[in-house]
Amino acid sequence: MYKSLRHFIGILEREGELQRIGTRVSTDCEIAEITDRISQAPDGGRALLFENTEEGIPVATNLFGSERRMALALGVDSLDVIGKRIEALLHQVTAPDKSFGDKLRMLPLLAGMSKWFPKKISRRGACQEIADIGDDADLTRLPVLKCRELDGGRFVTLPVVHTEDPDTGMRNAGMYRMQIFDRHTAGMHWHIHKTGARHYDAYRRRGERMPVSVAVGGDPVYAYCATAPMPDNMDEYLLAGFLRRKPVRLVKSLTNDIWIPEDCDFVIEGYVDTSEAKLPEGPFGDHTGFFSLTDLYPRLHVTAVTRRRDAVWPATVVGIPPQEDAYIALATEKIFLAPIRLVLQPEIVDMTMPVAGTAHNIAVVSLAGRYDGQAVKTAQSLWGAGQMMFNKYMMLTSEGTEIRDCDTLAALVRRADVGRNIVRSEGILDVLDHATATCGFGGKMAFDATGIDPRSEAVKIESFEPSLSHGVTAIPEFYASTLEKWGAAVFFAREDADIEAFLSANDMRGVNCALFFDERACGLGAEELLWLAAANTDPRRDAVLCGSLLAFDARSKRPRKAGNPDRFPNVVVSSPATVAKVDGRWPQYGAGEFIPSPSERYRRLMLSDSEEWQS
Repeated sequence: MYKSLRHFIGILEREGELQRIGTRVSTDCEIAEITDRISQAPDGGRALLFENTEEGIPVATNLFGSERRMALALGVDSLDVIGKRIEALLHQVTAPDKSFGDKLRMLPLLAGMSKWFPKKISRRGACQEIADIGDDADLTRLPVLKCRELDGGRFVTLPVVHTEDPDTGMRNAGMYRMQIFDRHTAGMHWHIHKTGARHYDAYRRRGERMPVSVAVGGDPVYAYCATAPMPDNMDEYLLAGFLRRKPVRLVKSLTNDIWIPEDCDFVIEGYVDTSEAKLPEGPFGDHTGFFSLTDLYPRLHVTAVTRRRDAVWPATVVGIPPQEDAYIALATEKIFLAPIRLVLQPEIVDMTMPVAGTAHNIAVVSLAGRYDGQAVKTAQSLWGAGQMMFNKYMMLTSEGTEIRDCDTLAALVRRADVGRNIVRSEGILDVLDHATATCGFGGKMAFDATGIDPRSEAVKIESFEPSLSHGVTAIPEFYASTLEKWGAAVFFAREDADIEAFLSANDMRGVNCALFFDERACGLGAEELLWLAAANTDPRRDAVLCGSLLAFDARSKRPRKAGNPDRFPNVVVSSPATVAKVDGRWPQYGAGEFIPSPSERYRRLMLSDSEEWQS
């Protein structure tokens, strides 16, 4: 579909989805701050092409930052089209064959599928028009962004990292951020649950170096497929071929035997010496809205950097939602529902992951229920399946429920008997989940709303004015509407607040749940508080049933105290200096009406910079 990244950028401009910025800008925090503001505009703003950087290479950001641009990236008018294509294909493949004629009619379909497999070509690709090999391969010449001042350095944020299983030769193309250490080395941030880490362990057991090639840019379908929840040992470029209805053309790297797309903009080639000690990587302002803190990861030794003559460097800027990654997650939600229904849970009718959950923390599922306990079975099954294993909070509803309608969900929660409707469990969580005391493992909670009639009469909530005592200091302005609509009470409290004593001192009849936030969060809206609550809690520690009321402690956690995590991070914000710089230069960018920095809204959430909190 797209011959190059520039081709895609041209389509975005034709569709009115691109803003060119010709003013000279810095890759050191300035581009990220501009992008952060634009991406917070209604419907994700526009994609940005920074044509004049210090490195002399254009930078593109926010390419996937709206549902419209995400659909354009995948070559369709609507993301629903792809889901329907997959559902139709699966129906044809899995339908029982009733006759020999039915089998014959399947042959064209199978022949068409064979054309989706990637194709190797013997010549060099466009991505190798300019090649710097050995000592000439200098990562510091690339326009890699430093997004925030508290980041540990510059990070490649849209890399498609190619590795191979040394035992089977199976390729993986995954998206793992890369911190630039110096001219010839970078950090490889692959989490323990990811395929790249499994390949690394296999090479380490064999005592061998691990070849790695990283593609950046090219057809935007590559970046999407690298994030998609593909089954293990299935080639991401098969999905790309299906989406494009033609095979991905691959060329061999110049200094190792890994094959990469011939039309990408940049390739970083090298190896990981598995005998080396891992090095500190991070911190980085992540898609969770918090800084993922410094940890130890393998080091990539660079042997070559190649690129197109007309190369554009693509990057994504993440942080407090909503951001560009929310639209990538939306595509996955719509594309992979049919496979989930067929392979995993046929009773699943629909599923959504609200933006406030930053992909994994919150999921809402509707079921075609037939027997008691089916919601419990479905929740446990989903928690053991692929990337759904990272889910923390899940709500399960009956078929026909409008799961994307806030009023409908509120009606169910308002009428719940919380003590009987919750399902608790433990399991794998995202390594980036900072609330759990055990990295990558923590509590999970499901809310079974399948048996609740949203039209039934709700329990009356007694009219009361909570007495602010025991360290609880404020209630939000929207308190009354949230209480009546959701049956949920929201409070702000000091670090030393005695929550159980406060609940005992106030009559909470008819209230289903109470959420307690830091005082510094006072003034944020309901959606923002939902993001904080999901991010800052571990259900096994912070969700306590007090009679018929479920209380959530969504405050920041003092490290190493009473089962808390060893470290607790800051929220992602830009420095006042960067905000002031962009404020002053805004008219020069030609980006339209002035947009204030989101960082000024969230700076109130910053914790102490002391080692006690951040170490």
